[in-house]
Amino acid sequence: MRLRRGPLRSRNFRLLLGCDVVSVSGTAVAVVAIPFAVLATGGSAADVGYVAAAGTLPVIVFLLAGGVLADRMPRQRIMFAANVLQAMAQGAAAALVLTGTARVGELVALAAARGVGVGLYFPAAQGLLPQTVPASQLAQANAVSRVGRNSAQIAGTALGGVLTGLAGPGWGLAADAVSFAIAAALRTGMRFPASPPRRATSMLHDLAEGWRDFISRRWLWAIVVQFSFFIAIVTATTSVLGPLVAHARLGGAQSWGAIMAAYSAGAVLGGLVLLRLRPRRLLLAASLSVPAFSLLLFALAVPLAVPLIAAAGCVAGGCLEVFNVNWAVAMQQEIEPGMLSRLSSYDALGSWALAPAGAAAAGPAAAAVGGQAVLAGSGVLVIALTAAVLCVPEVRQLRRRSPADDPPGPGTTAPRPGVPGPAASPAPGEAAG
Repeated sequence: MRLRRGPLRSRNFRLLLGCDVVSVSGTAVAVVAIPFAVLATGGSAADVGYVAAAGTLPVIVFLLAGGVLADRMPRQRIMFAANVLQAMAQGAAAALVLTGTARVGELVALAAARGVGVGLYFPAAQGLLPQTVPASQLAQANAVSRVGRNSAQIAGTALGGVLTGLAGPGWGLAADAVSFAIAAALRTGMRFPASPPRRATSMLHDLAEGWRDFISRRWLWAIVVQFSFFIAIVTATTSVLGPLVAHARLGGAQSWGAIMAAYSAGAVLGGLVLLRLRPRRLLLAASLSVPAFSLLLFALAVPLAVPLIAAAGCVAGGCLEVFNVNWAVAMQQEIEPGMLSRLSSYDALGSWALAPAGAAAAGPAAAAVGGQAVLAGSGVLVIALTAAVLCVPEVRQLRRRSPADDPPGPGTTAPRPGVPGPAASPAPGEAAG
């Protein structure tokens, strides 16, 4: 009942939520399918990493341009174009795999095309949600959005494991292509009032303005630096090391799909808790949740039995959802709407900077010293990075504003900062959706 009186009253928010649920479902299927599609072509562990790296490198290249465009143009149109590009690229990859003609080089090129779409999509997505609801409903809207996305990821990862294991990875890629096409179609139904005119400036001016704002916020760039390493670890784990452990010792794609589904189930539970629980110290609560990902890394390093790894993934997913929601609220609260997409692009650029290197190096590192050693060392590094970022006073002290702290916002047209990151701290596989 509260949700029907709150963010779900907004047609634009309902459409945005529907787009997210559909596209994340397909992406979760593809996250399971892609490594096994590469292996099915005769590719090596290193090739799995190269395809993963190819999907993240263009994200880094196009993020800044995407941030400037999203602060200038209707954000839903940019997201529509990105979804169309992703649907075409993933559809082509599916056709190659299903016909048995795929080569690793072609999968690398198509992964790069999808990455271009993500680079354009992400800054627009970060800035669009605050346009769909009043400022007083932003915290609830963020939690509802995260619950929807993570519920979709549960279904998608479970379906990805079954579909890849029984029908083959090509059908998983086809499902992802269809999901992007549906999301693009839904976005055409969004309607927003025209944005107020803004003075004409060059792209370089806008980027410089965003950079000055970014570096002036110590809490922001400190966590982004932390997440440069953290997301490299997440990418290496979910795209390369985890599938390799599942392939060699846990029974293959179905086991990995179950583990990722458990991660998403934990994230859903975390989001449901945050519908009611609102920590006062936003970034302190967010940062203390990050080391839970080490539980999943250590469980894979042993490796434990699949149910125990899934349990560790569930705990990790729930705790990281605390980060995801509180980080989104902190960004929307502290950054004005006209700057939000640009700062989100710097956030994502810094956070994803090492992801291609992490993905590309994971396979060779596992071959050189063993996947278990790489996973265990990564778990220790996650804990050390969290300890370092908690030394920043602003991270410990930044507080949630109460509704009384802000004057009334102007509704859904251009809400005041209310209530990623980094790159919204994407859950495994989330960034592509």
